[in-house]
Order: sequence, then structure tokens, then C-alpha cells
Amino acid sequence: MASRVRAGFKVLRMAVSKRKIVKMVVEKTEKFDPQEVIEEFEVLTRDAGKIQEETLQKILEENGGTEYLQQWGLNGKTDSLSFKNCVPIVTHKDLEPYIHRITDGDLSPILTGKPITTISLSSGTTQGKPKFVPFNEELMESTMQIFKTSFAFRNREFPVVNGKALQFIYGSKQFKTKGGLAAGTATTNVYRNAQFKKTMRAMQTPCCSPDEVIFGPDFQQSLYCHLLCGLIFRDEVQVVSSTFAHSIVHAFRNFEQVWQELVTNIREGVLSSRVTVPSMRAAMSKLLKPDPELADTIFNKCSRLSNWYGLIPELFPNTRYIYGIMTGSMEPYLKKLRHYAGELPLLSADYGSSEGWIGANVNPELPPELVTYAVLPNIGYFEFIPLMENLDGLEPTPVGLTEVKLGEEYEIVVTNFAGLYRYRLGDVVKIKGFHNGTPELQFICRRNLLLSINIDKNTEKDLQLAVEAAAKILSDEKLEVVDFTSHVNVSADPGHYVIFWELSGEATEEILKDCCNCLDKSFVDAGYVGSRKVNAIGALELRIVKRGTFHKILDHFVGLGAAVSQFKTPRCVGPTNLSVLQILSSNVVESYFSTALC
Repeated sequence: MASRVRAGFKVLRMAVSKRKIVKMVVEKTEKFDPQEVIEEFEVLTRDAGKIQEETLQKILEENGGTEYLQQWGLNGKTDSLSFKNCVPIVTHKDLEPYIHRITDGDLSPILTGKPITTISLSSGTTQGKPKFVPFNEELMESTMQIFKTSFAFRNREFPVVNGKALQFIYGSKQFKTKGGLAAGTATTNVYRNAQFKKTMRAMQTPCCSPDEVIFGPDFQQSLYCHLLCGLIFRDEVQVVSSTFAHSIVHAFRNFEQVWQELVTNIREGVLSSRVTVPSMRAAMSKLLKPDPELADTIFNKCSRLSNWYGLIPELFPNTRYIYGIMTGSMEPYLKKLRHYAGELPLLSADYGSSEGWIGANVNPELPPELVTYAVLPNIGYFEFIPLMENLDGLEPTPVGLTEVKLGEEYEIVVTNFAGLYRYRLGDVVKIKGFHNGTPELQFICRRNLLLSINIDKNTEKDLQLAVEAAAKILSDEKLEVVDFTSHVNVSADPGHYVIFWELSGEATEEILKDCCNCLDKSFVDAGYVGSRKVNAIGALELRIVKRGTFHKILDHFVGLGAAVSQFKTPRCVGPTNLSVLQILSSNVVESYFSTALC
């Protein structure tokens, strides 16, 4: 009997000890020292070249036996010279056959040594359909490393303590591929991972919205509930964020329409009938209680605002900053975001894509227009193609991470832990400086041409600058461009550029003609100007669309499975985006042709 008791106590002690160990592990994963993270980053970047070689070696050791790498004759070599000599530079189109085999259920080591269990979907707004990209735990770990690194530097300048984040994030539906793999947008794969929540708690900025709202099946209902959660926890909100700046602007444009309804919900403690999803209603009912005092405060603050300027700090008085990706196609939304933000700083989030991460924003005090990203040398192997043509017509030879030159522009080539080898990302970056031994990149644009008919070459950046110049004409009338896109009309002879604008109000015919002429003159590419003068390219056309047209485009992509938080307005609608072109064309209310270069 005594021996049984002793044995029982021994089992109990072992169980208690095991629980303590598990608790310690959990606590360790939920806490981190920002200064320690910064010190680790400094060590990594001091010897970036060596770290790059070690990272490539690790990738090739883990995946050297794959079908893809074996076909190139590496024969077990893991050095960078052999890798570059044997393995070709590729695009997504080159890898599609391999990825499709994986999604169809082929479990052999095709691209990676370990089986791929999850697929990420790109937003699909550029080509009209999403790309399938392998996703694994190594990519998740690099995501968390990027998040922690940028937070550590951000928190040093703009400290947050025991607060909440109003995050306008939306998880799209996950589905199973033919082979049974979980597939969803890259953001959804991150939000559904347990590491994401642990990291948010560690950074003391957990999302103030419950999972039922984040993963709700109707994004309009989710958005309404996000706003309501933010108001309920208004004094605890210290960060307002989303993946992209567009989602934040979209949220507060929506707030302008529904704020009185939100106030009523808070006053009465009863959720709006517009929220019909049972799981969402149940989750919100736990948070929502009658609070007439809070309702009065919000009502009074909104009533006193002039044209909604400074809305965010008025609603959330303890907010330290607004955070999200604000570069590239997000730059056009900065003016409106600053209007809502008042004096609050805008901090641009880190640099990555559906294919993986590149760098962290370690200079958070810089405005979004000047933001740079320090490459983390251990999350992948990076090469850079100089943006210049050799005299022999061949593409320049890529250079390594530590071989790039200050002030030069490059296209990024990525090799990662999830089966992408010498993969052209299609992004153009400029080297703005160095953090120790690693370069600090400024995002310039996507390399693929947006607008080209003859010998003209205009990029997304060129389009953005043209729209900004023309939009200044509207500002005197207190009007703004809500959103815009473009199209090359080659069905006409000669072909010409078409710019679609959605405006915040009515503009006169005279002003819109001036805007149209300004757009045409703002494309300064020599090929465009020369082609216009000889009528090889016709007069630019400005088409004004109905209010809400770009919301219909958003609805269209969400209906295809895209996540709102990953949505980017397509800046050029090409022949593969016929559905979007149809939405735009059917909502045109006015059209003008330029007379500037006639």
C-alpha cells in the first residue's frame, strides 16, 4: 500500500513538474526583450555576407535532395558560386508546374525536403487571378522575426505599454486544394497561426476584436464590428493598424457613414441588425453593454469635428501611431490617412510579399515617403539584378547582398526556405544606405510595365505622379481623387491611355478638362512624349466613374476569395482583368480627351 502511495506521489510530482515546464515554455514564447531583439539584429547585420552564405548553405542542405534542385546538377554543393552557376533565375510561371503537383497531392520532395502543408494566395489584383505560393513554418518564423525586429525599433521611439491594437484585419476563407492542402491568403495563414497571437501579446498590443470578427464570412459586417470594438476599448487602443493603408482609409470612410448607428449600439448595448452572422453577434454581445456616457462622449467628439480632420486621435486618445504598409500602390492613400490621423505619426510597416519577407523598418521616425527597409540576412538568400542593360543586350549579372552600391536601383531575386530558388520578385528597389553590413532598401515600383503602347514605358510610379499632379487642380474645389486605375486601349487606332477616376464630389467640366490635360502632360517618358507628338499614341482619356465603383472592385476580389486586408487596387487593368474592366466601363459617367499635346 505504502509503495502505491509513494508511486502515486511520484507520478503527481512528475505531472506538476511537467506542467511547470510547459508553463515556462509558454511564458518564454509570450515574452521577449526588445533590447535583446535589437542586439541580435545588430549581430546579424554586422557580418551580413557570412550570414548570407550560411543561410544559403542551410537552405541547400535541407532541400538539396529535391527534384527541382537535383535536375540542375548541384550534386550536394551548397556554396553560392555553384548555386549561381547551376540554378537558373526564374519567375512564378516557371515554378507553376511544380507547385500545381504539390497542390494536387504529390508528397514527393519536389521543391522542399519537408512536405508543404499550406499554400498562400497572392491578392490576384495584378493578373486577375491569385498565384499559389508554398508556405511553411520557416516562413512563419521569419514573419515573426520581422514583426519582432521592427517592433523593437518602433517601440524604442514610440513606446506602447499594456494596450490594445485596433487592427483592421480580415481572414479570408481557407479551402482545401485537390491534394488536401490548406490554402488561403498569406495574411490569413499568418493570422490563423498560434505564433501570431503569442507575438501580439508579447508586444502588448493584442487585437481588440475577437476571432469571430477577424475571420467572419462577411467583411462589411467584420468592419462594422472592428469599429465598434475599437470604440468599446477606445481608452486602451494605442495602435491603429492594418496590413495596407488602404484598409485603414476604407474603414474610416465607412465610419463617416455609420457613426451614429455605432453610437446607438453603445448607448443601448444592442448590436445593429446589420450584423447577421450568429458567431459574430454572439462574440460582440459579450463585449457590448449599455454605456450612455461613452456614447455621449463619442457623439460630442464626432459632432465637433471639421470635415473629419483628426478623427482617429479624437476617437482613440491614447493612440501612439498608425501602422501599415504605406509604400508603392499605397502612397495615394497617404493624404487621406493624414487627414484622419491629424498630428499622429504614420509608421510604414515592413517589406514583404506573398512569397516571403525581405526587410524590416528599423528607422520608424522616417515618413512613409522616405521609409527604408533593412534586409534580414538570415531569412533567405538575396540577389540583386542591376537595372541597366549591357552593351551586348544581355541582362546584367546579379550581385550579392553585400555587393550592392549606394544610390543604385535593382530588381530583387529571392531564394527562401519554402521552395523558391532564384525567384524574381518583380520589385524594383533603390539602395539608400546600410545598417552595418546589410543594405537599406527603398521600394520604388513593380518592374513590370503598367502602360506601354509603342516605345513608351510608364510604371506604377509614373502613373502615381501624374495623378498627384492632376489632383492638385481639384484641391482648390475641396475635391479629391478617392481612387484611380488605368488601362491601355489598343482597340482604338492609335491606341491611347485611359485613366479612371472616382471623385469625392462633383467637378465642373472645365476643371476635369484641365485635369485630363495635366495627366497627359505629366507622363514625361521620352517614348511617350515622342509618340504623342507623331500621333503614334492617341490623346489620353480621363473617365470619371460613379461613387462606389472601386468598392465594387473590392467586392469582386473578395468574392473570388481575396482578403480585404491584402487587397490592392489594380493600378493597370490589363486584358486578363476583363471583369474589372467591365465594372469600370459600366460605371463611367463622364469622359474627356486631352488637348494638351495636339
